[in-house]
Amino acid sequence: MSDDVYRPMMSDENAATLRRWHEAASAEIHGYGAHEVSYLGLTLVIPEQVFPLTRMSDLLGRAVLSEVRDADRVLDMGTGSGVNAILAARRSHDVVGVDISPHAVAAAIRNAERNHVADRTRFFESDVFERVDGTFDVIVFDPPFRWFRPRDLLEMSFTDENYQTLTRFMSEVRDRLKPGGRLLLFFGTSGDMTYLRHLIDRSGLRADTIDSRDLAKDGIIVTYCTFRLTL
Repeated sequence: MSDDVYRPMMSDENAATLRRWHEAASAEIHGYGAHEVSYLGLTLVIPEQVFPLTRMSDLLGRAVLSEVRDADRVLDMGTGSGVNAILAARRSHDVVGVDISPHAVAAAIRNAERNHVADRTRFFESDVFERVDGTFDVIVFDPPFRWFRPRDLLEMSFTDENYQTLTRFMSEVRDRLKPGGRLLLFFGTSGDMTYLRHLIDRSGLRADTIDSRDLAKDGIIVTYCTFRLTL
């Protein structure tokens, strides 16, 4: 596979199925509107322009609660509503959350205030590591699963054209981990899991599956996983 151009590492039939799922999911998410949710002890307000939590989100959220220690410096990449940064800030006093969407950054700041961790968190706009300084003990990333071209800013939170962002992230993340650092990465087979494993292999990081859950959709079993990647 070329390092520059992504091609689906699955059958045309599977790719077409994921395209249909994507269209249905996009219509549903665009119809949510602003809403308030209770999640793992947090109260979050998620604006209509920000990706909502899903019934699988806790696979990553519980891993954050389990992995983060008091002295850890934590980065939440693609922070969205700020949920995983806020969970990390239950323990850590040094949490950074970044997102390419200004709507997400604004929502994360307000949610940190709402959950009384504003003094432990910083949120700002960044395209992957572009504006991020230093290294981290824990990096958290819940990337877009699909590789289609996003049609608006909200779609950028769940589709990543040709996996350009994921590919860039995986090529740079090793240098952003401190010795003993951990990357918590969430992904599912409703995306191209084979390509993700290709990127992991190329990164030189070791991947362990620390949690997973299956979901039946249209007669197909979709598996969602949280990975811990280490040097």
